[in-house]
Amino acid sequence: MGFRVRKSIKIVPGVRLNVSAKSVGISAGVKGARISANSSGRVTRTVGVPGTGVSHSKTINTRSSGAAKSPAREPVTAPRPVQASTVKPGLMAPGWEKALFKTLKKVDGPKLHALAQQHPDHNQTISYIEMVEVALPAGDTARVRALLNWLHDVAYRPEDDAFVTKYLPRRTVALPVAQGISATMPATRDAFMLLLAEIEQADGNRARAIEVVEGLEPTTIAAVSLAELYAEEGRWSDIIDLTNGLTNEDEPSTYLLIQRGGALREQGYAEASREALKEALRIRSRPTELRNLALVERGKTYLSENKRAMARKDFERVMADSADWPGLDELIAASS
Repeated sequence: MGFRVRKSIKIVPGVRLNVSAKSVGISAGVKGARISANSSGRVTRTVGVPGTGVSHSKTINTRSSGAAKSPAREPVTAPRPVQASTVKPGLMAPGWEKALFKTLKKVDGPKLHALAQQHPDHNQTISYIEMVEVALPAGDTARVRALLNWLHDVAYRPEDDAFVTKYLPRRTVALPVAQGISATMPATRDAFMLLLAEIEQADGNRARAIEVVEGLEPTTIAAVSLAELYAEEGRWSDIIDLTNGLTNEDEPSTYLLIQRGGALREQGYAEASREALKEALRIRSRPTELRNLALVERGKTYLSENKRAMARKDFERVMADSADWPGLDELIAASS
């Protein structure tokens, strides 16, 4: 296993020197808004939505390299342009379309609000543009939340919006879904509704977050989000129903098996819990954070059976890798 070396050195307040095995870079800014450049020639501007783990990143400049790079885990970002559109409205395009396209050169909220009043039939498109081009990059969580809730309630689908698909860059949305799981998705309704659920969950509105996710197409990623929300609400039987018949096919299914193991334990089925967690741990190549989560849950199951030595063994395996795991000291003490 190779080791990754990375250091971040504070030079002056707001400015840091970042050193890794492959590059040297410098970044400047404040919490939620930074610009960085490194020796590979890449210059990136990043702004975030505080409290959600969601940010918007834009590469301002980069120079090409002939060497192939190893895949690296990207920072969580949403949304990210992946292909710019070069289409412009034709001479016969409607006036609202030309006016809205013109605002894309330098998007700001007041112009969009004025257009929304002039062309109320196109409020959904205008609200979506405000969300992805103004509120989200600015880190305006309250506005992002308000816009996404309204777009949810009117069943808006950006992938079916002719203006969006014609004139806006194709985008991907990268967001945290649950502990140890993040996903990069096309910028569709489902992706932005998962973003809404994350914002609502971060604000403590789990009932609304559950309502939003339960209304999405049934996918593995949606199930991961739902399982985490159900666990926070103590809805153990719902987690069991959600994960029936599951096998360890990928990282999301690993997470779901971990949640299943915890739910079965909470319902008093210790042996079934251990079987689910055994399946979660079967594939050793899963990310360390997921394996540690599975070990913690299995240790808790052993504790519920008064098998303290086996519980302590699992907890100490986690400690060897991640000594600052939340609540680990208390669990080790309970298993002594």
